[in-house]
Amino acid sequence: MARRVGSSGRLDDAARAGWLYYVAGRTQDEIAAAMGISRQSAQRLVSLAVAEKLVKVRLDHPIAECMELAQAVKQKYDLRQVEVVPSDPGSETGNAGIAEAGAVELERWLKKTDPMIVAIGTGRTLRAIIDQLSPMECPQHRIVSLTGNISPDGSAAYYNVIFSMADAIKAQHFPMPMPVIVSSRAERDLLHQQALVRPTIALGAKADVTFVGIGEFNARAPLMLDGFLKPEEIEILSEAGVVGEICGWMFDEDGNLVESPVKERIASLPLPSRETSCVFGLARGRRKHAAIRAAVRGQQINALITDEDAARFLLEN
Repeated sequence: MARRVGSSGRLDDAARAGWLYYVAGRTQDEIAAAMGISRQSAQRLVSLAVAEKLVKVRLDHPIAECMELAQAVKQKYDLRQVEVVPSDPGSETGNAGIAEAGAVELERWLKKTDPMIVAIGTGRTLRAIIDQLSPMECPQHRIVSLTGNISPDGSAAYYNVIFSMADAIKAQHFPMPMPVIVSSRAERDLLHQQALVRPTIALGAKADVTFVGIGEFNARAPLMLDGFLKPEEIEILSEAGVVGEICGWMFDEDGNLVESPVKERIASLPLPSRETSCVFGLARGRRKHAAIRAAVRGQQINALITDEDAARFLLEN
């Protein structure tokens, strides 16, 4: 069998090897024979297929302990839905498991035939979820961004997800062409009054389902790492009781929004009503435990996707 050269040809070979291994269930020796390559080359191609995200692996078997934890958290905090994935003891900061579970849940909603409004946040966890989405055709749905898609320096926000999501599912989408936090309340009000922004604000309030990340509020706070807040502002807000944030909206340990001069500068849309929208919060990792607990305590969200460690923390505290 003639081997193809070039990066495109190598990715084609990786996709073929990945399909044979994960879908057809062939061994690496069988793949090597079928493709006319060495076993070591077959192994490298399978690894490349995973590294290039040509293969997306999902665990379909429900884990009993995770399901029990999910049910207990759901009952304790009166949530609509809870999904708990196994914790990864080797990673405190990764999104492994959360992204896959989030993608499965998002796809479940997107497969509905009736037109829906899907509100979406931004950030690292949401970006990982969109990377896991299978290509779909969803022209009946509308996707609306709850938060700004612009970085403080005017460039496109790196962890913006609405455009990549629109590409993946071919749906009409409504971005927020502004930063998460602006310079003043007057600037925020002026931006919200623009004719191109008002339809997005109206749609966001009517979302049927919402997916947002839950951010911690400390020296590693996304709002600081992404340049929206300065370290001294983080310190002042932490002293005022802020423990977490969702789309820039900062809340205390009981989930109540914290009044501050920064709050008046937040350009993100308010979270849709938890009475009419299923609002999924997604987060894992010990550093986010306090923020997750606050979000469910205060009903900032009414659905949760998290891991075993966080679920146990929620049940014990």
